[in-house]
Order: sequence, then C-alpha cells, then structure tokens
Amino acid sequence: MDATDQARAAAAVDEARQWDRLMRMAALGAIPGDGVNRACLTDLDRHARRLLIGWAQDLGLSVSVDRLANLFLRHEGTEPGLAPVLAGSHMDSQPNGGRFDGIWGVLAALEAVQALRQAGVATRRPIEVVAWTNEEGGRFAPGCMGSMAYAGYAPPETWDASTDTEGLTFGAELAKHLALEADIPRRPLGVVEGEAPFAYVEPHIEQGPRLEAEDLEIGVVTGIQGSRWFTVEVNGKSDHAGTAPLRLRKDAVQDAVRAITALNALMHDPEDVLRFTVARIEVSPNSSNSVAERVRFSIDFRHPDRTVLAERGDAIERVVQGAMTTCTAVVTERFNAAPITFDRMVRDSIEKAARAEGLGTLRLPSGAFHDAQFLSRICPSGMIFVPSRNGVSHHPSEYTGPAHLAAGARVLAAVLADLANR
Repeated sequence: MDATDQARAAAAVDEARQWDRLMRMAALGAIPGDGVNRACLTDLDRHARRLLIGWAQDLGLSVSVDRLANLFLRHEGTEPGLAPVLAGSHMDSQPNGGRFDGIWGVLAALEAVQALRQAGVATRRPIEVVAWTNEEGGRFAPGCMGSMAYAGYAPPETWDASTDTEGLTFGAELAKHLALEADIPRRPLGVVEGEAPFAYVEPHIEQGPRLEAEDLEIGVVTGIQGSRWFTVEVNGKSDHAGTAPLRLRKDAVQDAVRAITALNALMHDPEDVLRFTVARIEVSPNSSNSVAERVRFSIDFRHPDRTVLAERGDAIERVVQGAMTTCTAVVTERFNAAPITFDRMVRDSIEKAARAEGLGTLRLPSGAFHDAQFLSRICPSGMIFVPSRNGVSHHPSEYTGPAHLAAGARVLAAVLADLANR
C-alpha cells in the first residue's frame, strides 16, 4: 500500500462526525454522571445496533449477523474472495459504565471505513466492522461470549444456561434477539462454520493511566495478560447470633474471611504485577442476627506470565480448603484464558501509522481482557489504545476527548489501508 493512500485515508477522518455518533450512542442507556447502562441482548442494545446499521447502510455497507448475534458491516474489496480484515469492539456496557469503553472501537472502525471510501482508497481485501456480543459479561457471565464462539474457543451453546439477575437465560434471550433481527441476513459463525479473517484490529480506550501520564497519543498493545476466574462457596450452618456458643458454630463468614486472608498471602507479589481481586460476596441468610450458613465469593486472578498463572491458580483450591476450620468449601473455575502476545505485523503497522501522523507511541500490555484475546488464536491481531482520563474506566466519569479519539481513528484508517492491501 502506498503511504500516500494511507495518509489520504487518515486525513479523511472527521473528528466531529465520530464524536456526534458517539454521543448519540451514549444517549441510549444514559445514566446520571454521563454514564451508560446498556446491557447486551436488551431493547437498548437493539436500538443501538439499529442506529449503527442505519449509518452503515447509508454508506453502502452490507450487514449480517451470525448465530451468536455478532454484527458485521462489510466494505467490499476489489478481490472479494480474499479473507477480510476485521476491526471493531463491542457495544454493551457495564451496569455503571461509561460512554467510551467498547463502543468507541466500533464507531472508530466505522469512521475509518467511511474515511477510506471518501478518500477513494481501494482495498484488495474486504474490511468488516464488527460488534461482538456480550464482551462485558455484565448481564451474562462470562464476557467475550461472541468472540470466543467465533474463534472456536468454546462451542456456541456453552453459555445457553447462563442467567442474569432476573433468572433469564442467555440462550433464550439470544433466540429472542435473533428473532427480532430476522430481517438481517445470517452468516456462518467464524472458524466454526466458515473461514478465519486475515487480521483483526481493535481500537479501545486504555483503561489505565500510562498514556496520559507520559503525554502520548497512541498505545501499541503488545498483548493481554492471562485471566483465571473462580467461584468459592463456603457452607456452614445457620444459628441464632445471641444464643449459639462460638465453639459450636459453623460460621461461613468466618471461614470465608480466613480463606480470603490465606489467598492474599498466596497472591502476594512485591513487584505488584499480579492482579488478585475478590469483588463479589454473597452471604446467606444475610441477616444481622443470624450466623451465616453460606458465603459465595468471586476470584479474579490475572498475570502476564503463564507459569505464574498456572501455579498460583492451581493452588487456590488447596489454600481455600486449608483455611476451613468448621465449614466445607467448593471451588469452581469459571474462566481460563492464557496470556497472549499480539502479532508483530499488526503491531508494526499500528506503530508506523502513528508515527506517520506525528503521534507519540508507547508499547504496553493490556491488563484487561478484550475480544482481541480470542481473535489472536485464529488470525494476526492487535489493539490500538488512546488515553483515558485518570485511567478511569467502567465508571460514568470515564472520558477520552474528541481529539484523542480522532487520532486513534486516523491511525486505524491507515492500518486498515495497509493490512487490507496485503
């Protein structure tokens, strides 16, 4: 690809147009504090998808969905038989989320494709803007269901029984959603039923403070640390708080506290690289004057080194069981994703495009997992980060300014012009 064509594509990115679309999306599910609550497979999600589809059709892009409701907007190449380049992210949010996480990646991809078309830059390969289903996992756990199924990481029926807080299942809500999108052409589900793409690029806000702290515009993401998620259930016996002697109790809260304390010791890391979080705790009967009979808590464990991830993750059950004094415990692993390193071709293309635009770059890993973690299993993949104010994400105060978002879209347009002509 001629560098002049890449520069023309980048120059055609419209900062105001991208920002306007982003704010129109933010109005769907708006909550106080400039936040967004737009859960997957809800009416709000469908309204957002229809808005996106309308913009894509106005540009002449073709639209399709697969059996996991992953949404694709296709810009045709001069050689349509070639494997496409994919770019995008997700449209769902956390319950108390912000306006930029995920959705900017989808809109940046749309803006980049529009810039290519307006600049008259042809590509050999098709380019598909993609919005993956249920990346956040805020309504149905785990996240990244759409990309995992697409990449063949797990069978598409794996999460059908997953329930939300109202007891609705993912499988039933997915079927309802697809029925409401029956007018949209259906396509095969990724490598499960079709072919792998040529490459995948995912733009995203950093969700961390490094770019802002170093006054740099573009993060060239080197990879994503591995994640292991567990649920621990501690079972004891409920008693009256005023009458049951302490020595006779089977207090699930006390043994859960002992387990968490022991896990903190297991996960101690003087270098502060390891990430260990207990964020959700459920107590039953959850009464102030009753001894707890059951405690269920979550574990989110992450590390960029697969050996550390394996050894300490495998030790979790032993440590929990060893902490029990009067109760019993069941440890269940819910999610396991190994650390990945992004493809050099994509990383180099991002860095070259950023420098051509006169933008400062930083190579850095991602602490959060993304759909790109699973696409990297089947094709060369990479991510573009832009600064996030104070490193805040998954919160209404999450913010990235229009200029930084436009810079990211310009880099993406140049990268797509490069990769789609290989």
